[in-house]
Amino acid sequence: MARRSMSAFDRVILAVAPGWAAARAQSRYRAKAYGSAYEAVEPGRMRKRARDRGNGNAVVAGSQMALRDMARHLDRNHDISRGILDILVRNVVGPDGIGVEPQPRDAAGNINNDLAVQLSELWEKWSALPEVTGELNRARSEHLLARSWFRDGDSFWQYVEGNVPTLTHGTAVPFSLELLESDMCPVDYNDPTKNVLQGVQCNAWGRPTRYGMYKSHPGEPYAPMPELKWVDTAQIGHIKLIDRIGQRRGVSMFASVLGRLDDLKDYEESERIAARIAASMAAFIKKGDPASFPDSPADANAPKRELYFEAGMIFDDLAPGEDIGMIDSKRPNPNAAAWRDGQLRAVSAGAGVSASSASKNYNGTYSAQRQELVEQWGAYSVLSKAFIDQHTAEVYGRWCDMVLLAGLVRLPKGMTREGFKHAVYVPPSMPWIDPLKEVNAYAEAEDRCYVSGPEILRRQGRNPSDVLRAQAKWQQDKRDAGLLTAAAPVPPENDDEPSA
Repeated sequence: MARRSMSAFDRVILAVAPGWAAARAQSRYRAKAYGSAYEAVEPGRMRKRARDRGNGNAVVAGSQMALRDMARHLDRNHDISRGILDILVRNVVGPDGIGVEPQPRDAAGNINNDLAVQLSELWEKWSALPEVTGELNRARSEHLLARSWFRDGDSFWQYVEGNVPTLTHGTAVPFSLELLESDMCPVDYNDPTKNVLQGVQCNAWGRPTRYGMYKSHPGEPYAPMPELKWVDTAQIGHIKLIDRIGQRRGVSMFASVLGRLDDLKDYEESERIAARIAASMAAFIKKGDPASFPDSPADANAPKRELYFEAGMIFDDLAPGEDIGMIDSKRPNPNAAAWRDGQLRAVSAGAGVSASSASKNYNGTYSAQRQELVEQWGAYSVLSKAFIDQHTAEVYGRWCDMVLLAGLVRLPKGMTREGFKHAVYVPPSMPWIDPLKEVNAYAEAEDRCYVSGPEILRRQGRNPSDVLRAQAKWQQDKRDAGLLTAAAPVPPENDDEPSA
């Protein structure tokens, strides 16, 4: 059957040169497979196919500034966009910022509790005044950095260490942060001869070595264009949202939903205007009788009649053939809410927030809300981990170095610097929908040794050591006040005899 399907020419080639015939058949089958592999990639009259043959930096170079400007405009002027950014900051960084629990470990991996308490006290004091202006605490600083990160695509900060002229550090630790917007590093500055792309200089392996930073903000009013300086990466922190390997600058979280958000803003504004017009009753006089129209210029210049609307009024001065018509704009649109809800769900998926949080619509059963929260919290956790790795952990490590250099704490014998810097970072915890069910579930998990008590407290964003000290003091205060406290069950004295 295979030979009957072959052409006469192929049969001749098969008899004379079998290898050539096999190669022709293989090429024929391969071409057929290529032609029918994926219909989705074939362009057509009704469907165009985008081509992206550049790397991540090529795409960012022409879009980053425009996306950043559009995102900032929506943050200022669109309530939904501003709310989405608030949701991201609240669930990724939390109201108190990323929790840091120092846990310095010796060479054997044991935690030095006395040193941990000492570092916690120093860290708490530094967190009150961590940046150069003295206006922001650490939580507020992280809020602004995270907001810039999501909205602009990236943000920077400079490490200011040691004695610096004109600067007074907020605490005894000679260490402060200078927060910098993404504008400070020009994304449109390129020098291929020095491997500088989008304001970032890299070595042959693609590792950043220097950042080009303006000496002042380029958007400062009534000021000339600032001078550009080059700062070593050891002095600059950089957090960015990237989608491609090797991408040097970040892109706004709103990049894929900016068009939809802008359309949604315009549509809602149009609906509001239409509803406002509809609320102002308007009418017109229909003149069906030709005799009712003016026949001479004198009649045309006659004063216009005015009809006043009031409750229960009767029109008794209509001319023959005239009728009253009402203008109905069909607003408010009964389908607007459903359309808006669908658009918000699409925006939420692209912006990385839950649909119920973006729309402020929390209708649904406990199971549905719980499922949405659990699924969405995974996305928040990914962003929290990225923020910790790129900012909080790096800042804490540099802070520990300055604590040692300033002589505020001595490095114990046998402890390495890496062990000294060890800490537990606590991101925001998933909120409870039904507190009673959540508490019982955690209690049972701890009783069965599925999870430890300190881990449960960390998931709630609390420091286990602080909770334990506060609880011990509370119990002691109750005993001092003469109040009875629940006593733990006393085990039997004779362990050999089984209990009843």
